[in-house]
Amino acid sequence: MTGSVRLTEGQLHAYVDGLLTDEERAHIEALLSADAEAQAMVGAYRAQNQALHSLFDGVMGEPRPAAMDAALVRRRGLVLAIAMRSAAAIMLIALGGVAGWTLRGATQPVPQYNFTEAFVRYATSAHLVYLPEVRHPVEVPAKEEAHLVAWLSKRLGQQVQAPNLTGVGFNLVGGRLLPSGYGPAAQFMYENESGQRLTIYVRASENNTPTETAFRFAHQKGVSMFYWMDQALAYAVIGQVDRERLHQVANVAYQTINP
Repeated sequence: MTGSVRLTEGQLHAYVDGLLTDEERAHIEALLSADAEAQAMVGAYRAQNQALHSLFDGVMGEPRPAAMDAALVRRRGLVLAIAMRSAAAIMLIALGGVAGWTLRGATQPVPQYNFTEAFVRYATSAHLVYLPEVRHPVEVPAKEEAHLVAWLSKRLGQQVQAPNLTGVGFNLVGGRLLPSGYGPAAQFMYENESGQRLTIYVRASENNTPTETAFRFAHQKGVSMFYWMDQALAYAVIGQVDRERLHQVANVAYQTINP
């Protein structure tokens, strides 16, 4: 047979016995046209069916002996009893399996959620996804900054700001709402005169409680970032620029948020 699709014995039997739908039968016949071995098997199955009919069709209409009827009754009772016992056994096995998986879940260690790792990962992914966008880099443009900030503040449950980075040559393009896997997040995009872009990623910090404000540096997938926690919010300044330049931008962003 050509190709990687081979007909199984079950498919061939079903085809010979007329158990297929029209669509299935057409599919099998298309495969048979290129499979000489399967064609020979179909011929053998049909010959076998004809032999069986010639042997037994004559006795099918004869009356069944009374002894056979009694034997059938006893057999049906035995089959029913076996089926009931088998069903009970299957039920016990299934319940045991469910209990086993439940206990397994109770004994397996629960992965610990690390806020910092998740924050860096989601911030990096969002930057890489939207940085190359030309026609739709943001959801709300900079000309609607007041609306953008009010909307994102409401969704994050904290007062959000779009830092002013004009002092370091970057102007606000706009922003968008993002999922973070652990609640909503915001992204602001900035661009300088040469077309280089930066993003600032913001989301509520862990447990919405103020934490340390020291800058931390991370580098993933060719993207660098400085991030910090400030008044129940976590901020990250992200870009594909050198570390010194990015640190300068992060300082300006922090000072804009905390004048």
